[in-house]
Amino acid sequence: MELLAELGIALLLFVVGLKLDPHEIKSVGPVAIIAGMGQIIMTGILGYFLANLLGFSLVPAFYIGLSLTFSSTIIVVKLLSDRQEIDALHGRIALGVLIVQDLVVVVAMILLTAFSEDSQQSLSQEIVSVVLKGGIFLLFIAFLTRYILPKLLHALAYSTELLLIFAISWAITLAAMGDSLGFSKEVGAFVAGVSLASTSYRATIGARLVSLRDFLLLFFFIDLGIHVNVSYLGAEIISAVVLSLFVLVGKTVMIMALMSIMGYGKHTSTVTSLSLSQISEFSLIIAALGLDLGHIDENVLGLITLVVLITMGVSTYMIMDSHIIYENYYLLSPILIN
Repeated sequence: MELLAELGIALLLFVVGLKLDPHEIKSVGPVAIIAGMGQIIMTGILGYFLANLLGFSLVPAFYIGLSLTFSSTIIVVKLLSDRQEIDALHGRIALGVLIVQDLVVVVAMILLTAFSEDSQQSLSQEIVSVVLKGGIFLLFIAFLTRYILPKLLHALAYSTELLLIFAISWAITLAAMGDSLGFSKEVGAFVAGVSLASTSYRATIGARLVSLRDFLLLFFFIDLGIHVNVSYLGAEIISAVVLSLFVLVGKTVMIMALMSIMGYGKHTSTVTSLSLSQISEFSLIIAALGLDLGHIDENVLGLITLVVLITMGVSTYMIMDSHIIYENYYLLSPILIN
Protein backbone atom coordinates (compact mmCIF):
# COMPACT_ATOMS: atom_id res chain seq x y z
CA MET A 1 0.00 0.00 0.00
CA GLU A 2 2.74 2.45 0.98
CA LEU A 3 4.72 1.69 -2.19
CA LEU A 4 1.66 2.32 -4.39
CA ALA A 5 1.00 5.55 -2.49
CA GLU A 6 4.57 6.74 -3.14
CA LEU A 7 4.23 5.82 -6.81
CA GLY A 8 1.01 7.84 -7.01
CA ILE A 9 2.65 10.98 -5.59
CA ALA A 10 5.72 10.56 -7.78
CA LEU A 11 3.53 10.16 -10.86
CA LEU A 12 1.46 13.21 -9.87
CA LEU A 13 4.61 15.34 -9.71
CA PHE A 14 5.87 13.83 -12.97
CA VAL A 15 2.65 14.87 -14.74
CA VAL A 16 2.82 18.33 -13.12
CA GLY A 17 6.38 18.65 -14.41
CA LEU A 18 5.22 17.67 -17.90
CA LYS A 19 2.96 20.72 -17.94
CA LEU A 20 5.75 23.15 -17.06
CA ASP A 21 7.05 23.93 -20.53
CA PRO A 22 9.73 26.64 -19.98
CA HIS A 23 8.50 28.49 -23.08
CA GLU A 24 4.98 28.64 -21.64
CA ILE A 25 6.24 29.70 -18.20
CA LYS A 26 7.77 32.79 -19.83
CA SER A 27 4.36 33.69 -21.27
CA VAL A 28 2.53 33.36 -17.95
CA GLY A 29 3.10 37.03 -17.30
CA PRO A 30 3.70 39.15 -14.21
CA VAL A 31 0.22 38.63 -12.80
CA ALA A 32 0.79 34.94 -12.11
CA ILE A 33 4.16 35.61 -10.49
CA ILE A 34 3.01 38.58 -8.41
CA ALA A 35 -0.37 37.12 -7.44
CA GLY A 36 1.15 33.68 -6.86
CA MET A 37 4.17 34.73 -4.80
CA GLY A 38 2.30 37.55 -3.06
CA GLN A 39 -0.46 35.20 -1.97
CA ILE A 40 2.03 32.54 -0.86
CA ILE A 41 3.94 35.02 1.32
CA MET A 42 0.85 36.64 2.86
CA THR A 43 -1.05 33.39 3.40
CA GLY A 44 2.04 31.69 4.82
CA ILE A 45 2.82 34.47 7.30
CA LEU A 46 -0.78 35.05 8.41
CA GLY A 47 -1.42 31.30 8.53
CA TYR A 48 1.64 30.83 10.73
CA PHE A 49 0.52 33.48 13.23
CA LEU A 50 -3.05 32.16 13.17
CA ALA A 51 -1.75 28.66 13.95
CA ASN A 52 0.30 30.18 16.78
CA LEU A 53 -2.85 31.79 18.19
CA LEU A 54 -4.56 28.39 18.03
CA GLY A 55 -1.83 26.98 20.28
CA PHE A 56 0.64 25.37 17.87
CA SER A 57 4.38 25.72 18.43
CA LEU A 58 6.98 27.03 15.96
CA VAL A 59 7.55 24.08 13.60
CA PRO A 60 3.93 22.77 13.45
CA ALA A 61 2.70 26.34 12.88
CA PHE A 62 5.22 26.69 10.03
CA TYR A 63 3.91 23.51 8.39
CA ILE A 64 0.30 24.65 8.82
CA GLY A 65 1.05 28.08 7.33
CA LEU A 66 2.92 26.49 4.41
CA SER A 67 0.11 24.00 3.75
CA LEU A 68 -2.47 26.79 3.55
CA THR A 69 -0.67 28.57 0.72
CA PHE A 70 -1.19 26.03 -2.08
CA SER A 71 -4.32 25.58 -4.21
CA SER A 72 -5.49 22.32 -5.77
CA THR A 73 -4.27 21.82 -9.33
CA ILE A 74 -6.51 18.77 -9.75
CA ILE A 75 -9.74 20.50 -8.67
CA VAL A 76 -9.10 23.82 -10.43
CA VAL A 77 -8.11 22.25 -13.76
CA LYS A 78 -10.94 19.70 -13.64
CA LEU A 79 -13.72 22.20 -12.85
CA LEU A 80 -12.50 24.92 -15.21
CA SER A 81 -12.13 22.36 -18.00
CA ASP A 82 -15.65 21.04 -17.38
CA ARG A 83 -16.97 24.62 -17.56
CA GLN A 84 -14.88 25.30 -20.70
CA GLU A 85 -13.18 28.23 -18.94
CA ILE A 86 -9.63 26.90 -18.94
CA ASP A 87 -8.71 29.18 -21.88
CA ALA A 88 -10.60 32.20 -20.55
CA LEU A 89 -8.56 35.04 -19.03
CA HIS A 90 -9.32 34.02 -15.44
CA GLY A 91 -8.58 30.39 -16.32
CA ARG A 92 -5.16 31.22 -17.76
CA ILE A 93 -4.29 33.39 -14.77
CA ALA A 94 -5.40 30.67 -12.34
CA LEU A 95 -3.22 28.14 -14.17
CA GLY A 96 -0.29 30.55 -14.05
CA VAL A 97 -0.68 30.96 -10.29
CA LEU A 98 -0.86 27.17 -9.92
CA ILE A 99 2.40 26.80 -11.87
CA VAL A 100 4.10 29.24 -9.48
CA GLN A 101 2.70 27.32 -6.51
CA ASP A 102 3.84 23.97 -7.93
CA LEU A 103 7.39 25.27 -8.28
CA VAL A 104 7.34 26.54 -4.69
CA VAL A 105 6.07 23.12 -3.51
CA VAL A 106 9.05 21.39 -5.09
CA VAL A 107 11.53 23.87 -3.59
CA ALA A 108 9.86 23.46 -0.18
CA MET A 109 10.09 19.66 -0.41
CA ILE A 110 13.80 19.86 -1.27
CA LEU A 111 14.55 22.17 1.67
CA LEU A 112 12.43 20.27 4.18
CA THR A 113 14.03 16.96 3.19
CA ALA A 114 17.53 18.44 3.34
CA PHE A 115 16.97 19.88 6.81
CA SER A 116 15.64 16.68 8.33
CA GLU A 117 16.09 15.82 12.00
CA ASP A 118 18.76 13.18 11.38
CA SER A 119 21.04 15.62 9.59
CA GLN A 120 24.52 15.90 11.16
CA GLN A 121 25.48 19.11 9.34
CA SER A 122 25.02 22.75 10.27
CA LEU A 123 22.49 24.95 8.46
CA SER A 124 25.16 26.63 6.31
CA GLN A 125 26.65 23.26 5.37
CA GLU A 126 23.20 21.95 4.46
CA ILE A 127 22.55 24.96 2.21
CA VAL A 128 25.89 24.55 0.41
CA SER A 129 25.31 20.79 0.06
CA VAL A 130 21.80 21.27 -1.35
CA VAL A 131 22.97 23.91 -3.85
CA LEU A 132 25.94 21.84 -5.05
CA LYS A 133 24.10 18.55 -5.38
CA GLY A 134 21.07 20.23 -6.92
CA GLY A 135 23.20 22.19 -9.38
CA ILE A 136 25.13 19.13 -10.57
CA PHE A 137 21.93 17.10 -10.83
CA LEU A 138 20.16 19.78 -12.89
CA LEU A 139 23.17 20.34 -15.17
CA PHE A 140 23.32 16.62 -15.88
CA ILE A 141 19.59 16.51 -16.69
CA ALA A 142 19.87 19.68 -18.81
CA PHE A 143 22.65 18.06 -20.88
CA LEU A 144 20.54 14.94 -21.46
CA THR A 145 17.47 17.05 -22.27
CA ARG A 146 19.37 19.12 -24.82
CA TYR A 147 21.39 16.46 -26.62
CA ILE A 148 20.12 12.95 -25.84
CA LEU A 149 16.38 12.89 -25.06
CA PRO A 150 15.09 14.49 -28.31
CA LYS A 151 16.86 11.88 -30.47
CA LEU A 152 15.82 9.03 -28.20
CA LEU A 153 12.18 10.12 -28.12
CA HIS A 154 12.15 10.56 -31.89
CA ALA A 155 13.43 7.00 -32.29
CA LEU A 156 10.67 5.66 -30.02
CA ALA A 157 7.87 7.84 -31.38
CA TYR A 158 6.66 5.22 -33.86
CA SER A 159 5.14 3.30 -30.94
CA THR A 160 3.02 5.04 -28.30
CA GLU A 161 3.51 2.06 -25.99
CA LEU A 162 7.31 2.30 -26.18
CA LEU A 163 7.10 6.05 -25.62
CA LEU A 164 4.99 5.51 -22.51
CA ILE A 165 7.26 2.76 -21.16
CA PHE A 166 10.29 5.00 -21.65
CA ALA A 167 8.58 7.93 -19.89
CA ILE A 168 7.71 5.79 -16.87
CA SER A 169 11.23 4.30 -16.79
CA TRP A 170 12.73 7.79 -17.04
CA ALA A 171 10.55 9.01 -14.17
CA ILE A 172 11.52 6.02 -11.99
CA THR A 173 15.23 6.49 -12.78
CA LEU A 174 15.28 10.17 -11.86
CA ALA A 175 13.09 9.50 -8.82
CA ALA A 176 15.71 7.01 -7.61
CA MET A 177 18.50 9.51 -8.33
CA GLY A 178 16.65 12.24 -6.47
CA ASP A 179 16.15 9.94 -3.50
CA SER A 180 19.83 8.91 -3.45
CA LEU A 181 20.87 12.59 -3.48
CA GLY A 182 18.57 13.34 -0.55
CA PHE A 183 15.95 15.31 -2.53
CA SER A 184 13.19 12.65 -2.25
CA LYS A 185 11.72 10.48 -5.00
CA GLU A 186 8.96 13.00 -5.69
CA VAL A 187 11.39 15.79 -6.58
CA GLY A 188 13.28 13.47 -8.93
CA ALA A 189 10.02 12.54 -10.66
CA PHE A 190 9.12 16.23 -11.01
CA VAL A 191 12.48 16.97 -12.66
CA ALA A 192 11.88 14.03 -15.01
CA GLY A 193 8.57 15.60 -16.05
CA VAL A 194 10.13 19.02 -16.60
CA SER A 195 12.87 17.49 -18.75
CA LEU A 196 10.20 16.14 -21.13
CA ALA A 197 7.98 19.24 -20.98
CA SER A 198 9.63 21.06 -23.88
CA THR A 199 9.36 18.06 -26.23
CA SER A 200 6.58 17.57 -28.75
CA TYR A 201 5.57 14.31 -27.08
CA ARG A 202 4.57 15.71 -23.67
CA ALA A 203 0.85 15.90 -24.52
CA THR A 204 0.79 12.27 -25.66
CA ILE A 205 2.65 11.06 -22.59
CA GLY A 206 0.60 13.19 -20.19
CA ALA A 207 -2.74 12.09 -21.63
CA ARG A 208 -1.83 8.41 -21.33
CA LEU A 209 -0.60 8.76 -17.75
CA VAL A 210 -3.56 10.66 -16.26
CA SER A 211 -5.66 7.55 -15.61
CA LEU A 212 -2.73 5.70 -14.04
CA ARG A 213 -1.94 8.75 -11.91
CA ASP A 214 -5.51 9.01 -10.63
CA PHE A 215 -5.58 5.27 -9.87
CA LEU A 216 -2.33 5.33 -7.89
CA LEU A 217 -3.33 8.53 -6.06
CA LEU A 218 -6.23 6.59 -4.55
CA PHE A 219 -3.67 4.54 -2.64
CA PHE A 220 -2.05 7.71 -1.30
CA PHE A 221 -5.34 8.91 0.15
CA ILE A 222 -6.15 5.43 1.46
CA ASP A 223 -2.71 5.17 3.07
CA LEU A 224 -3.13 8.66 4.51
CA GLY A 225 -6.54 7.76 5.93
CA ILE A 226 -5.13 4.62 7.55
CA HIS A 227 -2.48 6.65 9.38
CA VAL A 228 -4.83 9.43 10.54
CA ASN A 229 -6.20 8.87 14.04
CA VAL A 230 -9.92 9.73 13.98
CA SER A 231 -9.75 10.96 17.58
CA TYR A 232 -7.33 13.70 16.47
CA LEU A 233 -9.81 14.89 13.84
CA GLY A 234 -12.48 15.50 16.45
CA ALA A 235 -10.04 17.27 18.77
CA GLU A 236 -9.04 19.75 16.05
CA ILE A 237 -12.44 20.50 14.53
CA ILE A 238 -12.56 24.09 15.86
CA SER A 239 -9.04 24.87 14.62
CA ALA A 240 -9.91 23.26 11.27
CA VAL A 241 -13.01 25.45 10.86
CA VAL A 242 -11.06 28.62 11.74
CA LEU A 243 -8.25 27.81 9.30
CA SER A 244 -10.75 26.80 6.59
CA LEU A 245 -12.55 30.14 6.89
CA PHE A 246 -9.19 31.88 6.65
CA VAL A 247 -8.47 30.03 3.39
CA LEU A 248 -11.94 30.36 1.86
CA VAL A 249 -12.28 34.06 2.66
CA GLY A 250 -8.82 35.45 3.44
CA LYS A 251 -6.93 33.75 0.64
CA THR A 252 -9.64 34.73 -1.85
CA VAL A 253 -9.51 38.38 -0.78
CA MET A 254 -5.69 38.44 -1.00
CA ILE A 255 -5.62 37.22 -4.60
CA MET A 256 -8.50 39.53 -5.53
CA ALA A 257 -6.69 42.52 -4.02
CA LEU A 258 -3.38 41.72 -5.74
CA MET A 259 -5.09 41.38 -9.13
CA SER A 260 -7.07 44.59 -8.61
CA ILE A 261 -3.85 46.46 -7.79
CA MET A 262 -2.40 45.18 -11.07
CA GLY A 263 -5.36 46.66 -12.96
CA TYR A 264 -7.55 43.63 -13.63
CA GLY A 265 -11.31 44.09 -13.64
CA LYS A 266 -13.67 43.09 -10.84
CA HIS A 267 -15.05 40.07 -12.69
CA THR A 268 -11.66 38.58 -13.62
CA SER A 269 -10.23 39.24 -10.15
CA THR A 270 -13.22 37.74 -8.37
CA VAL A 271 -13.64 34.61 -10.50
CA THR A 272 -9.88 33.90 -10.50
CA SER A 273 -9.61 34.23 -6.72
CA LEU A 274 -12.68 32.04 -6.15
CA SER A 275 -11.08 29.36 -8.33
CA LEU A 276 -8.06 29.24 -5.99
CA SER A 277 -10.01 29.28 -2.71
CA GLN A 278 -8.93 25.89 -1.35
CA ILE A 279 -5.80 24.12 -0.21
CA SER A 280 -4.08 21.48 -2.23
CA GLU A 281 -3.38 17.79 -2.43
CA PHE A 282 0.21 19.01 -2.13
CA SER A 283 -0.66 20.28 1.35
CA LEU A 284 -1.23 16.66 2.34
CA ILE A 285 2.06 15.66 0.73
CA ILE A 286 3.90 18.39 2.67
CA ALA A 287 2.18 17.27 5.89
CA ALA A 288 2.97 13.59 5.24
CA LEU A 289 6.60 14.54 4.55
CA GLY A 290 6.72 16.50 7.81
CA LEU A 291 5.37 13.48 9.69
CA ASP A 292 7.97 11.18 8.10
CA LEU A 293 10.76 13.63 8.98
CA GLY A 294 9.58 13.90 12.58
CA HIS A 295 8.79 17.61 12.29
CA ILE A 296 5.07 17.27 13.11
CA ASP A 297 2.82 14.70 14.76
CA GLU A 298 -0.44 13.00 13.76
CA ASN A 299 -2.38 15.81 15.43
CA VAL A 300 -1.13 18.35 12.88
CA LEU A 301 -1.55 15.89 10.00
CA GLY A 302 -5.17 15.32 11.06
CA LEU A 303 -5.80 19.07 11.22
CA ILE A 304 -4.38 19.70 7.74
CA THR A 305 -6.40 16.76 6.39
CA LEU A 306 -9.60 18.27 7.80
CA VAL A 307 -8.83 21.67 6.28
CA VAL A 308 -8.20 20.01 2.91
CA LEU A 309 -11.55 18.21 3.06
CA ILE A 310 -13.49 21.31 4.14
CA THR A 311 -11.92 23.76 1.68
CA MET A 312 -12.02 21.39 -1.28
CA GLY A 313 -15.69 20.62 -0.63
CA VAL A 314 -16.80 24.23 -0.19
CA SER A 315 -14.61 25.69 -2.94
CA THR A 316 -16.04 23.24 -5.48
CA TYR A 317 -19.39 25.00 -5.16
CA MET A 318 -17.69 28.41 -5.07
CA ILE A 319 -16.03 27.66 -8.42
CA MET A 320 -19.21 26.29 -10.02
CA ASP A 321 -21.20 29.33 -8.83
CA SER A 322 -18.39 31.88 -9.18
CA HIS A 323 -20.23 34.06 -11.71
CA ILE A 324 -23.38 34.07 -9.56
CA ILE A 325 -21.31 34.96 -6.48
CA TYR A 326 -19.72 37.81 -8.43
CA GLU A 327 -23.06 39.19 -9.58
CA ASN A 328 -24.66 38.94 -6.13
CA TYR A 329 -21.64 40.34 -4.30
CA TYR A 330 -21.33 43.45 -6.42
CA LEU A 331 -25.09 43.91 -6.54
CA LEU A 332 -25.40 43.83 -2.75
CA SER A 333 -22.16 45.65 -1.90
CA PRO A 334 -22.00 48.91 -3.89
CA ILE A 335 -20.64 50.85 -0.92
CA LEU A 336 -17.75 48.42 -0.44
CA ILE A 337 -16.88 48.61 -4.13
CA ASN A 338 -16.84 52.40 -4.20
